[in-house]
Amino acid sequence: MHVFGFFLFPFFGFGFVLYFLPTIIALLRERHDKLSIFLLNFFLGWSLIGWIVALVWACKNDRVIYIQNPQRY
Repeated sequence: MHVFGFFLFPFFGFGFVLYFLPTIIALLRERHDKLSIFLLNFFLGWSLIGWIVALVWACKNDRVIYIQNPQRY
């Protein structure tokens, strides 16, 4: 029985990492909305669409646009 668990543990561990891959990517990229990505991944990650949306959201770049107003005299 212990041998059976020994061989199945890597598969469950790999599945856990694969399921939370969008959250892991968001944490590694230090996203400011990582909690939202985690919640989407946790609640809707079981569906393929929810998992893909979370993955794309975690991988997209944060674009910051600075608008400089010209000084008017």
